[in-house]
Amino acid sequence: MNVKTLSLGMLGTNCYVLSNGEEVLIIDPAAEAEVIFHAVEEIGLPVSGILLTHAHYDHIGALDAVHEKYGVDVHMDRDEREWIRDPELNMSAKRASMGIEPIKSDISPVILSEGPYSIGSFNFEILHTPGHSPGSLSFYLRDDQKVFSGDVLFNGGVGRTDLLEGSFAVLRRSIKDKLFRLEDDTVVYPGHGMETSVKNEKATNPYIY
Repeated sequence: MNVKTLSLGMLGTNCYVLSNGEEVLIIDPAAEAEVIFHAVEEIGLPVSGILLTHAHYDHIGALDAVHEKYGVDVHMDRDEREWIRDPELNMSAKRASMGIEPIKSDISPVILSEGPYSIGSFNFEILHTPGHSPGSLSFYLRDDQKVFSGDVLFNGGVGRTDLLEGSFAVLRRSIKDKLFRLEDDTVVYPGHGMETSVKNEKATNPYIY
């Protein structure tokens, strides 16, 4: 499994372009759609789907453009399906001073439930990991020992919990009960910043214990 990390937009949000030799999967089309298109073109494989870890504006800024380009399903949690349509919920309405356009997508997403899941030739597990937002999901590729944690767990940090329906207690429980139960050598790909590992975060993350 090849993972290409694109740091996009004003907040340097990580968009991940996964390829397995057959297809491409896009996680969090954050911004700068043309950069995403170029990354996919370099790989030269068809796109099988788009996954959202959550629906804050900095993770969905290029969603409509990417969806229109590839015409594939968008997969996300039920609790935030209205967020992609509502600039107040996805917080784009509050970022006009930063030059952020209101995000009002009319996409009808595929709703995910926790457990095994497949998109094309990609097989992974969906983990519901709320706390940063109510519908935060992490995507775990067990065979490749990789997890995409969105804004839940960072390298040496955790996602903020002072936003709509955020909760530090819930976030901490998601990390300890879901992410920290994965194999220690699992590579963690966060929504911002550098990758890390479950083992490293268990040993050194100051926010968990």
